Amino acid sequence: MAVHTKVNLMDLEDQAASFGFGELLEARFAREPLECVQTGLSLQRIKPGRRVPFGHRHQRQEEVYVVVRGSGRAAVGEDVIELRQWDVLRVVPEAWRGFEAGDDGLDVLAFGAPADGDRSEAETRPGWWAGT
Repeated sequence: MAVHTKVNLMDLEDQAASFGFGELLEARFAREPLECVQTGLSLQRIKPGRRVPFGHRHQRQEEVYVVVRGSGRAAVGEDVIELRQWDVLRVVPEAWRGFEAGDDGLDVLAFGAPADGDRSEAETRPGWWAGT
């Protein structure tokens, strides 16, 4: 393994578009391209006034979200949290979470520790926030 790796997030595939969510958001995942072993990173760019159509939670992975542009809200469990540029939000693994953008959109860097490559460690629920 190399002693360092470098990628440009905008050069990575927009996986949201690949899964049919391109009208709502962009999602670019850097863990594998960076060859990360003990951490993960993604860029989530939610379009103005839109909400991610599902919530998610983890079995073991704590996550930290950094708002790098825009504003919006996050639902975490029963709480709804206002977000603005440079806010940092930590979420425990088992808490359901979801995001929506304000009128100026919402760009979030998400950091987490990979679950040993076990993608089944994450659980998603379509329409979760609507039920909050």
